Amino acid sequence: MKEAFIHSIQEKQNNKQSLLFSYVEKVDRIDSLSFYKSGKALYAGERFFWKDRDGAVEIVGLGNIYTVRSEKIDRSRYTETEEKWNGMIECSSIHNPYDAYGVGPVLFGGFSFDSEQVQEEEWAKFSSAFFYLPEYMLTVYEGECYLTTNLVCPSNELNELIDKLDSQKDWLLTQTDSGEVSENAQLIKIEEKNTEQWKQAVDKAVRHIKSDEELKKVVLARKIIAGFDKEIAQDQVLQRLIEQQPDSFIFSMEVMKCCFLGASPERLVRKRNEVALSTCLAGSIKRGQTDEEDKELGSELLNDEKNRIEHEYVVQMIKKEMESLCKIVDIPSAPELMKVRDIQHLHTPVTGFTEEDRSILQFVEKLHPTPALGGLPNNKALPVIRQLEEMDRGYYAAPVGWMDYRKNGEFAVAIRSGLLRKQQAFLYAGCGIVADSEAESELAETYIKFRPMLRAIGGAADE
Repeated sequence: MKEAFIHSIQEKQNNKQSLLFSYVEKVDRIDSLSFYKSGKALYAGERFFWKDRDGAVEIVGLGNIYTVRSEKIDRSRYTETEEKWNGMIECSSIHNPYDAYGVGPVLFGGFSFDSEQVQEEEWAKFSSAFFYLPEYMLTVYEGECYLTTNLVCPSNELNELIDKLDSQKDWLLTQTDSGEVSENAQLIKIEEKNTEQWKQAVDKAVRHIKSDEELKKVVLARKIIAGFDKEIAQDQVLQRLIEQQPDSFIFSMEVMKCCFLGASPERLVRKRNEVALSTCLAGSIKRGQTDEEDKELGSELLNDEKNRIEHEYVVQMIKKEMESLCKIVDIPSAPELMKVRDIQHLHTPVTGFTEEDRSILQFVEKLHPTPALGGLPNNKALPVIRQLEEMDRGYYAAPVGWMDYRKNGEFAVAIRSGLLRKQQAFLYAGCGIVADSEAESELAETYIKFRPMLRAIGGAADE
């Protein structure tokens, strides 16, 4: 590694800017969660974890050597993020002989749901856009393990930094998970906004929809704050999410003393070269207690007019935006069921074929928020959400994921998620409100959607 970096310096010796050096090597099989846990000793508050829904890609980042932020309160936050990342890549030297997905320099992070929303105190460390480049990154792709080592420095400091990185790398690769498990934090209380007040907000949203022929749907979310008797063990929560939600995207993003993590069934977009994938996920019902009941509930969902209409809104919006960026878009004619542990959804996959050099952030900008998390149309729904929710969603229901130096990457929609901070967990759940929505059933649906995070933290998920 050192020789490759020194050679790169010699090639760029007239460049006086700070340079990004990135080196990729294959390593023996390492468990991604163990690598994440081992990194806490050196990189607490600067770690991320990603596992895609299929289990084909797992990425762990340790350290934060370069941060990309945007405080823009409009859609220029996407272009600002892109420009800053491109500027770093232009001043880079990358040694990556592999064709694997998700190796080399990768930014991990996300965007807030609504950049115009007044930020609440718990989200103070998170910007409208916040991404960081790790010092070390483990990628597990199709059973092979790759370690990316990144450094950003002026050329006159290179030797000292490389020696330090080599020694830290050797230490990280030889660590194993001790298997020690902290005693669970005990749930003391749950604070939630008056549920009658939230149901009134649902009724108001229905009245907005009925009085405005252009407004078809509004997604209303609510928040609970779970308080525990001691600091929540973030690594244990992540481990439980991996074990309990194997068919979901699993993500964890530390920002200093806070950790935003979740298990989302919903892909916003994945891009690899010319192929872009998205997901229409809207319309849901609980899982059954028996196989027979589960099938009956699934059939009920597939044939429910309210849920099919809600789902079709999402399909049409994603189809329109994907067609603006792709040469060909393929969408099945009818939805299928996606079943995760606590809930089943109507699901329609979307495949697009685009130009290889088109950036994944162009897709993120076009697709967020989908009607599944915002409403339809957005310019009508978002003002209603700001008026009725009376809270800051932060990164809940927003794009969270990663992008590489080749304009590829993947973002999930950060639902079934929560923000952990010391002894508190801020948890979020939402429902799609249409003209015939009933407040009581929408409230019941939010309790189902709180379950994955409450169970993973150790709360009373099944009450």
